[in-house]
Amino acid sequence: MSFTIYFVRHGQTFLNHYRRMQGWCDSPLTPKGIEDGHRAGRHLAHINFSDVYHSDTTRAKRTCGYIIDENVASAELPQPKILRNFREQSYGYFEGNDSSQTWLMVGAIHGCETFEELITKYSIEKSRDFMKETDPFHDAENDTEYWARVNAGFDYLRTKQQDNDKVLLVSHGTTIRSIVHRFAPDIDIISRGPANGSVTKMIVDNDNVKVEYYNHYLDEQTY
Repeated sequence: MSFTIYFVRHGQTFLNHYRRMQGWCDSPLTPKGIEDGHRAGRHLAHINFSDVYHSDTTRAKRTCGYIIDENVASAELPQPKILRNFREQSYGYFEGNDSSQTWLMVGAIHGCETFEELITKYSIEKSRDFMKETDPFHDAENDTEYWARVNAGFDYLRTKQQDNDKVLLVSHGTTIRSIVHRFAPDIDIISRGPANGSVTKMIVDNDNVKVEYYNHYLDEQTY
């Protein structure tokens, strides 16, 4: 049994635009973010989705709605369901903080000044552990906590989906980046994270997750 997940990163938000940390906190979509959702919808308009999911953030829910609005493959798609497991990682104390400042604070003790430098020298997994250690409240998710909920999300989908299902799942940048790095480590997730409104396609079976493509957002790319 295997099924396909089309992971879409939500459209641009105001905190994205201002380059601030946005994990469990939320902010509205910008005008560009609304268009990101419609553009993703046009790229996936030909796919008849068996099920539709989004994280429990407003930005994911609204992006999901714009994607559905563009769909022409089915007269009526399934009602979207909330799947909290695929929300963004929690940045704890650093939620809403300037992104560059945050990663300098987290990385300085490890000899790194930027997120890209940190995940190059160490890994995206270690960056979560470092953030929790630096968080004065220790509310940020470490890697073990993060993967416990994401793995539970995949397990949930395996119990709900049927063979050959096509699933839409609107999620978040670092979450998509992390999943791709875990199951397709040869793909470069360091130089470019998933763009707002981008599509990443994965094939899930009982034992594995295969990444078919990552970060597609251009009209000339395949979907």
